[in-house]
Parts: sequence; C-alpha cells; structure tokens
Amino acid sequence: MKIFLIIVSTILAVIIGLTLICVEFLLNQNARKKVRFTIFFIDMLLIFVCILGISNRNLFSDTMIEIFGNVMTVIFMAQLICISIVIVALIIRSIYRLFNKPAPFSRERRRMLAYSLFYPIYSFATAIYANQIERNDTVDNFYDIEVANLPNELNGFKIAQISDIHLGAFYSLERLENLLNRIVKAKPDILTITGDIFDSIEMNDAAIKLVDSFCDKFRYGIFYCHGNHEHHRGIQAVENGLSKTNIHWLVNSSFRISNSALTIIGVDYPMGAPVMQSKDEVEQKNFNKLKSEYLSQATKNVPKDAICILLAHHPEFIDDAAELNIPLTLTGHTHGSQIGFFGVPLFPVFKYTRGMIRINNCYGYVHCGNGSWFPFRLGCPPEIAYFTFKSR
Repeated sequence: MKIFLIIVSTILAVIIGLTLICVEFLLNQNARKKVRFTIFFIDMLLIFVCILGISNRNLFSDTMIEIFGNVMTVIFMAQLICISIVIVALIIRSIYRLFNKPAPFSRERRRMLAYSLFYPIYSFATAIYANQIERNDTVDNFYDIEVANLPNELNGFKIAQISDIHLGAFYSLERLENLLNRIVKAKPDILTITGDIFDSIEMNDAAIKLVDSFCDKFRYGIFYCHGNHEHHRGIQAVENGLSKTNIHWLVNSSFRISNSALTIIGVDYPMGAPVMQSKDEVEQKNFNKLKSEYLSQATKNVPKDAICILLAHHPEFIDDAAELNIPLTLTGHTHGSQIGFFGVPLFPVFKYTRGMIRINNCYGYVHCGNGSWFPFRLGCPPEIAYFTFKSR
C-alpha cells in the first residue's frame, strides 16, 4: 500500500509540475500568474481532501466519494491530456520551423501555441467523455476457440467472461445486476468471473447473494476464481459467503461438468506476485514457483482426456497453461491498462495486458475488466467476452 501511495503521489506531482510549465506556452504573460495559482490551489485542495478521506474513511459517504473521485479524475486526467497535446504541438512546431523561414521574432508569440484555447477545452471534453461515457459503455466481444478432437457435445459450447468489477463507490450492485441480466440474454452455457469482483466489505455479502441468484440462469452455472482484491478485503469472509451459494468457486481445484468432457480449473491469486512484469530474477522465480504449485494442485484430479478451461486472475498463468496444453485460459487483473490507442494498450506494464494470446494451439485471454482502478477509460471500454468452442 505504501509503494502504491508513493507511485500515485509521484505521478500527481509530475502532472502538477508539467501543467504549470505548459501554461507558459498557452497564455500571455498577464494571465499566466493567475492561472498557475488557480491550478495549483485546486490541485492541492483535491489532494488534501483525498488524503483526508484515506486517513478517515468515515468522513465521506460512498456517494460523496463517487462524486469527488469523478471530479478529481476529470481534472487531473484533463491536465495530463493537455500536457501530452502541448508536447506533441511543440515537437510539430519545432519540426516545421526547421524547414520554414521563421516569422519576425516576438518573445510572447514564440512562447504561445496557435489556437491555445483549444488545448484545455479538448482535454476537458476528452476527460469527461472517458469518465462519464466510455467507462460506462460495456461492449460485447466474441471469439471462436478452435479445439482439436473436440467432442460433438462441446461444439458450439459458449462461455461468457467478466472480470475486475471492483464493487464499491464506482460500481454499484444495481449496475452489477444489470450486467448479469445482459449476459443472461446472450444465453451462454456458463458464466466465468476471473476475480476482483468482491471488493467492498460493505457490499460483498449482498453481491455474493446477487451473483448466486443468477446461477440457475446459466445452463451449467457460474464459475469464479479469486483475485488479489478479494484477499485485500478479507478472503475468509468472502469464502464463508461463497460456501453458502451454488457458485462454483475454484481455489486451486477443478470441476468436471456432468455428462461432459469439459473440466473447469481455477487457481488462486499468488499474493506477493509482482505488480507488473518483474525484472527481479528472484521475485520472478518465486512467482513462477507459486504458479506451478497452484496449477499442479488444481489439475491433480483432472482426467487426461478432459477438455479444460483455466480461470486465473493473473495473466501470466497463460504461459503455464500452454505448457499443459490447456485449450483456453481466461484471466484479468490488468484492466487492459484502461487507456488504449486503436485497440493497443498505452501502458503495457504486464507481460500480457489485453486481448487474445495464442501459444501454439492454446488460447489465452486477458480481459479488459468491467470496473476501474480509477473512474476513467479511454480507448479501452469495459467488456463482456464470449468464447465459442469450434472443432478444428
């Protein structure tokens, strides 16, 4: 937690500093001082309220947290977008001047970019769109999974996946219920949930009961594996709640669907796993060892002729599953980076960050998530992923 707060604090400090520098290129000398003071005051006020809320959670209701979180996200992300646009504009201007005769010198004009009012307006419009529209605009993605020697009864078998819902201030029980009802209408044979759904101590019990109420609406039920946030919110309480339901929660274990060759395997999240792809050989070695142990336990009683689906929160299990020739592995955890450009994640800090990975004849999928680390998605909308088995 301390490392996370240090990273966030560093990012905010950089954003504030660069924003104050960018004002130099957007406004005339008379306006700069007032605008810089206003930006600095607002940013410091937001950070102060945020620290106050973290240190004393009871001060604010979930509604207040949601409103404040959205406002803070829009303001800081608008600043970040504006910084990016200004940097690009300065680079383009520098290249242009290399090949064109410069205009008569004017210090003020040289400092200011053309159409400077456009930059903050566009930045705020984009931030509001990402916070209010795209973050709430769930898309359906469909994939065919070709499997060799697929039994006839599994040809056309349809799997739905959701992940990383993060119930709390930015994702309500009502929204979860609407999501589940939407999936039911698509009529998948099973629903899979790959962790980080039960992320609110206050809401978890009600959420578990809600998910349980949908079990009989899928032909073979609902299958779930833990994410790291279930551990953060009290794994024992989550498991106590799950034990009273019909949800198939798989912790380093497997479940064979009756009268079928299909087996669903689920592994726990290896706590202590690196936040992103690790360059530390010892850390990565320990992580790989845990993954191997978990998967070994989970596949212990799986018949050799079974067609398997692996549920794992961390995407690096895709490599381990491919070594075992598991046809399909479903993962989450990364949120697809939440920011993308033409379908490509802008911050690919994980080995696998988003979408389909093919290793030989095995498929692995990294879900973009349905909730958010922070309430902002741009070029990476929340998704429901559907997978249909086809004979190869």
